[in-house]
Amino acid sequence: MRRIELVLALMLVLTLGLALAPLPAQGQQARVPSVGYLGNSSASLETDLLEAFRRGLLELGYTEGQNIIIEYRWAEGRYDRFPALVSDLVRIKVDAIVTAGTPGALAAKQATKTIPIVMAVAGDAVGTGLVASLARPGGNVTGSTTIVQELEGKRLELLKEVVPGLSRVAFLANPTNPLNPIVLKQTQLAASALRLKLEPIVKVTGIPELEAAFATISRVRPEALILVADRFLLAERARIVGFAEKGRLPTMYPYSEMVKDGGLMSYSPSYPDLFRRAATFVDKILKGAKPADLPVEQPTKFELVINMKTAKALGLTIPQSVLGRADQVIQ
Repeated sequence: MRRIELVLALMLVLTLGLALAPLPAQGQQARVPSVGYLGNSSASLETDLLEAFRRGLLELGYTEGQNIIIEYRWAEGRYDRFPALVSDLVRIKVDAIVTAGTPGALAAKQATKTIPIVMAVAGDAVGTGLVASLARPGGNVTGSTTIVQELEGKRLELLKEVVPGLSRVAFLANPTNPLNPIVLKQTQLAASALRLKLEPIVKVTGIPELEAAFATISRVRPEALILVADRFLLAERARIVGFAEKGRLPTMYPYSEMVKDGGLMSYSPSYPDLFRRAATFVDKILKGAKPADLPVEQPTKFELVINMKTAKALGLTIPQSVLGRADQVIQ
């Protein structure tokens, strides 16, 4: 009997021990972080950017659907949808919001002062009020920004090298983009320095205005066209590239996607590189860093893309000095 009593006592001790012991680590349900992705157009039009962001996360050990959740919200080229989309991300309490472009970043900043916001890219983040300074952004916004005056001057300079006798350049922009006044001013300064006339200056806020804008440009008959970097214009690239092709109008685009779709040339930061870099900011924030303490970065990689088929159709001979600087030449 004593042996049986001893065995029962030991079993009781073991049972109590197991009941009181903490659960094994593998049995614990750790919370999976979630990131809101505020897209300007649609998934089909931002495939390269999405893949770059996901690749950046994967390189840092995050696999979508396993140890990170991405909540996608798409504006379909309509900036007026941003407030509702961001409000939805705030409502579900994502851990960070990734944006691209000034309008989306501003909409996110206006919607929340607590959820960290990562700009995959935005133009002149200081000038538009997104951050206090690049070194010390303050608030809840950080990420990458472009310096407008450097980009616009370079785009006009390349356009002048490619189009013989260039004197008048049309300017197409979206006035609902808060960056537009800054870009227009810097483009005008660059045009003046290069002895170019910026005319006509045409502004469109939606699809119905595009045809009227095209008619205005055709009436003035400039020798070339330049576009502001704007995600609405990117979303409508088929219409814009088609107009330039039909009107035999050499155009400098702010996105390589427009050149791949038949445009003449583009000069821009490497947007896939910036979206991959955005994953690094997300990783730091999820590990406890505050956006206010993460300096805003500037692009280090720029790309010149030229479509030689389009150049030939326009009767243009691309100088070797320009071709030698191209990162991609589409035949």
